[in-house]
Amino acid sequence: MPERLAVVGGDAAGMSAAAVARRRDPDLEILAFERGPYTSYSACGIPYYLAGDIENVDSLIARSPEEFRESGIDVRMLTEVVGIDLDRRVLTVRDLDARTEYEEGFDRLVYATGAEAIPPPIEGADAVGSVLKVDAAERFRAEVSHHPGTNAVVIGASYLGLEMAEALVKRGLDVVLVDQADQVMTTLDPDMASHIKHAAEGVGIRVLLSTTVEEVVTGEDGRPQMVRTAEEGDLKADHVVLSTGVRPVVGLAEEAGLELGESGAVRTDDHQRCSGADGVFAAGDCAESRHRLTGRGVNIQLGTHANKQGKVAGINATGGDVAFPGVIGTAVSRICKYEVARTGLSERQAAEAGIDVVSATIKDRTRAGYYPGAGPIWVKLVVAPDNARILGGQIVGEEGAAKRIDVLATSIWTGMSANEFEDLDLSYAPPFSGVYDPLLRAAHQAVKAAEKAG
Repeated sequence: MPERLAVVGGDAAGMSAAAVARRRDPDLEILAFERGPYTSYSACGIPYYLAGDIENVDSLIARSPEEFRESGIDVRMLTEVVGIDLDRRVLTVRDLDARTEYEEGFDRLVYATGAEAIPPPIEGADAVGSVLKVDAAERFRAEVSHHPGTNAVVIGASYLGLEMAEALVKRGLDVVLVDQADQVMTTLDPDMASHIKHAAEGVGIRVLLSTTVEEVVTGEDGRPQMVRTAEEGDLKADHVVLSTGVRPVVGLAEEAGLELGESGAVRTDDHQRCSGADGVFAAGDCAESRHRLTGRGVNIQLGTHANKQGKVAGINATGGDVAFPGVIGTAVSRICKYEVARTGLSERQAAEAGIDVVSATIKDRTRAGYYPGAGPIWVKLVVAPDNARILGGQIVGEEGAAKRIDVLATSIWTGMSANEFEDLDLSYAPPFSGVYDPLLRAAHQAVKAAEKAG
């Protein structure tokens, strides 16, 4: 009998692991269980699908179940794993269509259950939902099409909440974005986040910060009517979207005895192996990663990490020996007229980790100032005060701004100082930047800030 690899979760991490394992071991039996109707989909594309920028939902699917099956992976859709017995090496599986349960054995296991929305402590919130998965996006888009109304409220001003608010504006709705925090996008420092708030307001989104949502009021048909807040009163709402955060799906892992890390996600080593469980791996949004700057366990939920961790898990589950090198939290988005990006530590994150930093922020143009289409760009660098080592970067600006973050991410990854950075041989032409790229100008200012602090 061939050995069997079981994969719990059919999105990025799980199916990356399955695909790599299949290529490495053609004789291995591979079973993958997914409780939803799609495999390997792009959740990041959902706001653009809702906005109508992407018309066909199939465009969000990287590989279908049929494609995986053709390669010899037994993919079982609408099938939920409800129990893991590590001693017996058995999964308890529920067929959601047939409403039956059965058992499947395994020799090795990849746990890749992803993340789920955190239900907020708001009365009536269970009548609406988040739009994190493709099937939920299909339902919500159909709802907006069939019952368009005029008003929408998005609860939570994360990057996803902002993207959803913009998508609903494009659908012709009057949109209010509400958050109890005092800034949008808390992964940015407040000074950089303020530009995003202004951009959102510039397209007509009413942004209410430091505002507590008390209740989602629904009508007799169960559809939203209004959102009740403590500070701003009642807000009309034909549609309500929750974007109040996500958490790793770890219930099964915890019940099976797998160890959780300080972030609340499944603890793994750098080979994606679960602690104290031979032949068991975890990857993706449910798994903990090591932050390369703080050394702490973190749970940063991005498709980039999920695919890489899935690949590592798949290789090591088939006898390989590769390590996942950690994360620094590089992320990028487009919010209204601005591109926004960040990497490494913000000032707030550095303070929480007990790391002393200084920062420098500059405003520049995305292209040479005389070249048509030049727009504003803000660059913020966070550096160590003693040696100006770059520890974090944030960028907000018009077209051409955001992908500059990759240069900063590379500098952080390799331990470069701002002194070294400001002499980098970066490219120049008027359609792309001034003679001194905004990153070089920011590095120069960061050096001065470090010298002053020293």
